[in-house]
Amino acid sequence: MSAADREAFTRWADQRQLALLRVAVLVCGDHHRAEDLVQDALTQVALRWRRLADGHPDAYARQVIVRGNISWWRKHRREVVTGVLPERPAAPEGSASDRRIALDRALGLLTPKQRAVIVLRFYEDLPEREAADALGVSVGTVKSQTHLALRRLREGSPDLVEMLEDVR
Repeated sequence: MSAADREAFTRWADQRQLALLRVAVLVCGDHHRAEDLVQDALTQVALRWRRLADGHPDAYARQVIVRGNISWWRKHRREVVTGVLPERPAAPEGSASDRRIALDRALGLLTPKQRAVIVLRFYEDLPEREAADALGVSVGTVKSQTHLALRRLREGSPDLVEMLEDVR
């Protein structure tokens, strides 16, 4: 990597690292694993920087994060998604931390693929085609996973739905 490429990559990584970390935390639900996923994504982008610099390094980094999480989940899928999260200390009613806790609990109800679809579609605001590309699935799969995830969120987390309606 040339000095100019190294400088451009470093500048991009400094600007995007926190945003990528937020996506990774939302996708996997674990801050430590999210840090590892982001580190892997930054490494992969750096290795391909010359090809990605004029393209879409953010999209490639998100793809590495999502696929890395899916690979991790496949290796550890013996742990079953139960839909029940441990109790957390209560925060003041109606606070931002209330909404964050409700969001964490709601995302915990989803399968890893549903969680990734919801984060990419609604947090990252990606169109269905880009979310499908990041996940390595068809647009139809993104649509069906989105439908199932939203239904599960509505049924399993009415407190989040109420909070979000109050914010509007």
